[in-house]
Amino acid sequence: MDMQTNFLDRLFDAGLLIETGVDGLYGRSGEFEDVIAAFERLIDRFGGQDGAEAMRFPPGMNRAYFETSGYMKSFPQLAGTVHSFCGNDHDHMSLLKCMEVGEDWTKEQEATDIVLTPAACYPLYPTVARRGALPMTGKLFDLQSYCFRHEPSKDPARQQLFRMREYVCMGTEQHVTDFRQSWMDRGVEMMKLLGLTVEIDVANDPFFGRAGKMMANNQRDQNLKFELLIPITSVAKPTACMSFNYHQDAFGTKWGLNLEDGAVAHTACVGFGLERIALALFHTHGLSTSDWQEDIRKILWG
Repeated sequence: MDMQTNFLDRLFDAGLLIETGVDGLYGRSGEFEDVIAAFERLIDRFGGQDGAEAMRFPPGMNRAYFETSGYMKSFPQLAGTVHSFCGNDHDHMSLLKCMEVGEDWTKEQEATDIVLTPAACYPLYPTVARRGALPMTGKLFDLQSYCFRHEPSKDPARQQLFRMREYVCMGTEQHVTDFRQSWMDRGVEMMKLLGLTVEIDVANDPFFGRAGKMMANNQRDQNLKFELLIPITSVAKPTACMSFNYHQDAFGTKWGLNLEDGAVAHTACVGFGLERIALALFHTHGLSTSDWQEDIRKILWG
């Protein structure tokens, strides 16, 4: 934790992250944003010729879709909902009085039809399902969104609101597993070009509760999830900066995603943690991009 706090303080002192008073909720400087924009252009250079359909969703999603996704069964500890004041004049006066005396004013808030997006791909599946059958050649999507996960931390690489860039592939089992493998190879190549030390390891999602332990073990046993790890605050425990996930036909079944021959579509995705990758670059090459090696700067900015 000391290494995490030390790096966080250095990022604050350098002005790269801006403190808000909430752990895991930070502003970003123009220099920090410039690194993310440059890295996204690198993603485009590697994946731009694949023919992905680009979509950009807001950081909130339809609550009904969220409920259908089953996210609360697996990750209730991470979810965030959007609440709003829905009362009358009397309720408003009561709210203001609570605020005035320092009491909890949020008890009068009611859930809206919006929840915070937990992963960039979650709004995609119901969107594609409404279109009808997928072509037998499969379909590829390019996504980017702010995402929310409630896990406050002093670790600057574990933020509560962060951006995720994703490619999502839908098609046959062979099609989507080939897609995943190709991006595992690309991911390693990209990070090594940027002078980052990487390793890929089998992983699992943070499923909740007793049943979650079984799901996590099953995910690892079937090699459904891999992560690309880069040291940011610890060499012994490097941070997952990319993930490569094979969902089998789970989302296809849940959302009614079918191929033209009637078979349930399989899905896979590759996700880039944009803030984490920027942090890995700053940690490795220094807190001022003007001091970075010329070959690294050329890859990012030409």
